[in-house]
Amino acid sequence: MKLKSERHGSVVVMGMKGKVMGGPDATVFRDELKNHLDDGIRKVVIDLGRVDWMNSSGLGILIGGLTTVKNAGGEMKLARTTDKIQSLLMITKLVQVFSTYETVEAAIAAFSE
Repeated sequence: MKLKSERHGSVVVMGMKGKVMGGPDATVFRDELKNHLDDGIRKVVIDLGRVDWMNSSGLGILIGGLTTVKNAGGEMKLARTTDKIQSLLMITKLVQVFSTYETVEAAIAAFSE
């Protein structure tokens, strides 16, 4: 998994790319997320548009991220969920836990609602 973060005002967009399968990916994601929270960022969008594949450990990364952000008083949204990831969220009923948006822009705009 590759991870790239971009600031959009008070929102950080963390783009995941490749296969998201836990293990070292979890550490990279957690450390990056913690850095943003330490910098005072409380609005996080996870861009999943370039994720090829995600297993249950990958879902665990997202759940852990959501918990971390909420515990810091923030919000996390998912953007550009692929059909595969969307069906994973449906099967696991996590679609009720995560706010998902078709575009990164829509996810960013949802913070001001």
